[in-house]
Amino acid sequence: MNIFTIIIGAVFVNNFILVKFLGICPFLGVSKKTDSALGMGVAVIFVMTLASLITYVLDKWLLSAYGLEFLQTIVFIFVIAALVQIVEMIIKKISPTLYNALGVYLPLITTNCAILGVALLLVTGEVYGVMINNLFEAVLYGLFAGVGFTLALFLMSGLRQKVDSLPLPKVLKGFPITLITASLMAMAFAVFA
Repeated sequence: MNIFTIIIGAVFVNNFILVKFLGICPFLGVSKKTDSALGMGVAVIFVMTLASLITYVLDKWLLSAYGLEFLQTIVFIFVIAALVQIVEMIIKKISPTLYNALGVYLPLITTNCAILGVALLLVTGEVYGVMINNLFEAVLYGLFAGVGFTLALFLMSGLRQKVDSLPLPKVLKGFPITLITASLMAMAFAVFA
């Protein structure tokens, strides 16, 4: 039951973008095209999952074990930055088009508060009412938090492409209608809570 709760909670109930409002920068910046949104989402899933694994292990067996909890944020940022560099090199090698489409948002994954938020929430042992008891559950939470992030990006990109083709008043075109769309999505996801 706990595994099902972790999955549903991470993807829908506590979606980092639409419910917790973490990771808004790439959400608004990369969601113009479905391809770039999906590419960013996969990169975030990869980084978030590995960051959950590594930070959980580092915290339980090094930082907490030796009373170094005060270093959590710094260590976690270093881990996330290293993972982002690896992802950036892989995407640049495999898909230069996607690399150029993601632009500045790819390195910004390093400071994406959603990824750091997952890492910091996992060390508390409780993620919004769900107890994280072991490494498997921590990695599972990181994976499905990334899936929720990707879902929000993908849905927003589809909506933005549809809305951009509508005949809107000039004052609503562009960023204003994007914010309205994001707020309606957030209200829809609030129903899951």
